[in-house]
Amino acid sequence: MTNAPRHLDLDRSSGLTIEWRDGSSSFYPVEHLRRLSPSAEARELRDELDRNPLAVLPATSGSEGPLQALDAELVGTYALRIRFSDGHDTGIYTWAYLRSIDPEAPQPPADEDHGPPR
Repeated sequence: MTNAPRHLDLDRSSGLTIEWRDGSSSFYPVEHLRRLSPSAEARELRDELDRNPLAVLPATSGSEGPLQALDAELVGTYALRIRFSDGHDTGIYTWAYLRSIDPEAPQPPADEDHGPPR
């Protein structure tokens, strides 16, 4: 698969570093990955917050202390699943999705048709 990374390095307390086959690299802080989880539950929450910025966030379950990425596993040859210390583990991060949420990549201006990932 041409867009698969060359190397993955998960530091459980700080984040995920990806070295891409094109020679670039990306760093994703743990909090960033959790906030932008591609799971249906997280997408619904982001949609609700877009509609109502004053919505009450659900209580998190899981551990006390700072959020950590406890584990990561490959999903076939196209994605990564991350298990977080708050109990969340249902998001499947495809390589294309990870590229689209790279915090260091230049982002196009958000508009109605091409807003940030949900």
